[in-house]
This record gives sequence, C-alpha cells and structure tokens, in this order.
Amino acid sequence: MNIGLTGGIACGKSTVSNMLVQRGAMLVDADRIAREVVEPGMPALDTIVDRFGKEILFPDGTLNRKKLGETVFGNKEALKDLQNLLHPSIRTLMRERMEQYENLYPDKLVVADIPLLYESGLEAEYDAIMVVYVPRAVQLERLMLRDGMTLQAAEQRLQAQMDIELKKAKADIVIDNQGDLILTEGQVDRFLRERGLL
Repeated sequence: MNIGLTGGIACGKSTVSNMLVQRGAMLVDADRIAREVVEPGMPALDTIVDRFGKEILFPDGTLNRKKLGETVFGNKEALKDLQNLLHPSIRTLMRERMEQYENLYPDKLVVADIPLLYESGLEAEYDAIMVVYVPRAVQLERLMLRDGMTLQAAEQRLQAQMDIELKKAKADIVIDNQGDLILTEGQVDRFLRERGLL
C-alpha cells in the first residue's frame, strides 16, 4: 500500500512521517528530492537560474533557498513558474523511488511526503491521502515561532498553499496534530492497525 502524506506548513507533517518510518514505513520525501534536483550540475538548477537570475545562488554555485523563497512567496506568477520548472524532475524521481520500494518491500507501507500534493493535482497517484491537520491559527503561531517570521510573512506562506480546511475535507485519513505527541501517535497507530500494518 502507498499513501500520499500532506498538510499545511507548520502542521507537523514531518513529525507524522517520522512516526510512520519508526513503525516500518518506507519514506519518499518530496522536499529531500527537491533539494537533490537543484544540486549544482543538475539541469533543474540551470533552468531556475535562467528564470530567476544568479542572485538566487550562493558564491559556491549552490542554491540559496531562502533568497529564492523571498523571490517567489507573495508573487503567484513567480511561484507558479518555479513549480512548473521543478515539479517534472521531482515527480519522475519520486515515482522511481516509490516503485523501487514497492518492489523491494511489498509488505510495507510506502509514504510519499508531498507538501503541495493537492495543489499539484497528484491525488490520483496514491492509494489514499493522509492529511496532517492543525487549525490555521495554530499554523500561524507555529510558523512564526519555528521560523522567526512576522505575522505578515507567515500569512504570505499560508496563502501560497491550499487552505488547510480544504485539505482536511478532501483527505482519506486525517491526523489531528493540535494536541500532544501521544495523541498524534495514537492516531498513527490506529491507522496502521486498521490497515494491518502494525
């Protein structure tokens, strides 16, 4: 079985993906793959520099993700351009990794951790979609605390994603992460037991 794992920024998706891995799941992480495809010498990095300029690079030629983020967040057209440049490479590599895991470990859960799963229209590629949920007010609070952002900057980040309530409504499985870790773990364990994976 495979699932697409998503949520909003600062909802605790990484926490839940770690819990799943600790219980035997195989993880394919879109953010990690997104970093791989923009390493120096990779074609995706060249296309991003062509679009956004050399100022998004550190002097050593590696991508300055913070600078790129400042350029695209709050600018829907720039964000869409970035997604169109990156997503084909990311999707191809993710699909390859998932197929490898499904072939090598047919009895294990394969989890594709994809922050923008719904925004990218990828729901149909997975057996089920799990959404890690906290209300928007909690997202804002956690994001400002975690990243030292102003309210305005945190709002911009949230506006670049689909509203968390919509994601929750579309999900096959919802993990409510506004309580403590023990409550979250209980929901993860219940999901795995119901699927015969624990």
